Amino acid sequence: MSDKTLEEFEKGHKSFRTVNFKENEERFKVLAEKGQNPKALFIGCSDSRVMPAMITGSKPGDLFIIRNIGNLVAPYQPDSNFHATAAAIEYAVSVLKLTDVIVCGHSHCGAIASLYKDIEPTDENIHTLKWLELGEAPKKIAMMSVPATDKEALLRYTEKASVIFQIENLLTYPAVKKRVESGELFLHGWYYDIEEGLIEYYDDERYEFVPLGANKKGES
Repeated sequence: MSDKTLEEFEKGHKSFRTVNFKENEERFKVLAEKGQNPKALFIGCSDSRVMPAMITGSKPGDLFIIRNIGNLVAPYQPDSNFHATAAAIEYAVSVLKLTDVIVCGHSHCGAIASLYKDIEPTDENIHTLKWLELGEAPKKIAMMSVPATDKEALLRYTEKASVIFQIENLLTYPAVKKRVESGELFLHGWYYDIEEGLIEYYDDERYEFVPLGANKKGES
């Protein structure tokens, strides 16, 4: 870390201690003493432009957050390998007993854009390229639905289609499937538009993304 970056973080931490922490001091005390009881699991992209707490107005302790490249969810695999995202999903659903899971994609996603690039495999990107294979299915759907000549529309379509595919992958987890079927768990597909600061949710009755807060008829 460069001295300049470290200095910026030090100033930011000082501001947090003197302002944000003071404003939430009692809340942090309760969280420390009684443990966490988040309202939802938020699966989002590692992209630095996407701030889950900021875009939802959440407070400390509200969100249990998983972030990875492309907000992707690998299908359930009952093996002994290391599965970071899967472990966090299982913990959120089976231990914390959360009632809601949000998969949130976003505009101008670098992971989705990478699906359309010819990237040469090396020993420095082997895990990245393997992970991006989870985006191949939505890419194929997008290419069948949007003209390849309209690059921006193709990318936006792929970003949204990917959210739906990740929801489907979530349902391959026994704990998730069991609780969804029993009505104890609800899955939500979101899409965050960086330019507009707008979140849309996937309406599975209308098969489209609509602004968060709109009812089934699309009214505010």
